Amino acid sequence: MPSMLKTIEISTSDNPTAAVIWMHGLGADGSDFVPIIKELDLSGCAGIRFVFPSAPTIPVTINNGYVMPAWYDILTIELIRREDESGLRKSQLEIEALIRQQIGLGIAADKIVIAGFSQGCAMTLQTGLRYPQKLAGLMCLSGYLPLSDKITVERHEANQHTPIFLAHGSIDPVVIIDRAVTSRDLLKELGYQVEWHEYMMLHSVCAEEVADIGNWLRRVLG
Repeated sequence: MPSMLKTIEISTSDNPTAAVIWMHGLGADGSDFVPIIKELDLSGCAGIRFVFPSAPTIPVTINNGYVMPAWYDILTIELIRREDESGLRKSQLEIEALIRQQIGLGIAADKIVIAGFSQGCAMTLQTGLRYPQKLAGLMCLSGYLPLSDKITVERHEANQHTPIFLAHGSIDPVVIIDRAVTSRDLLKELGYQVEWHEYMMLHSVCAEEVADIGNWLRRVLG
């Protein structure tokens, strides 16, 4: 099944051999992280196709039912006390379809990075840890591991050793850092290779983080 998501695609060369599928946060769209490409030092990397999908628009409970782009519904401010499992799994299928599309275009699965910010970070972990083919890496920004009580049973061994970049702001008021630390510790407990980065920032991205992202991408795709 092809993905029904609208995407913005930008390639760093005419014949890319790697791909980064990058999901935005709640209320944003596929254009949100496009400007970051020119800030990344990708020297030494082969051509990369950046794919920025836009989430469907749905009513979001925590925002009084206001309709906005969201990968899944947010039911409570605690994020994980009650989770929109059906929404998470529906978006997972859409992202899996995007991965298959890139494979169909000639990009090997192990040259595909899944990335995301906030809700997009949650979708990165939701999808990447369950995907049945080895991926290049999971880049997780300012988010958390959803459905954490199910990951032990549902994770796929194909990505047991896939590098995970996990970054968070120490003063993030939206997804508090304790949520990310709990996710990090569980992933490490399950044997995943987690590279942890913490920055003095809010629910955002900073220049130091952009530099670290570039370094990490060069390592996993270089």
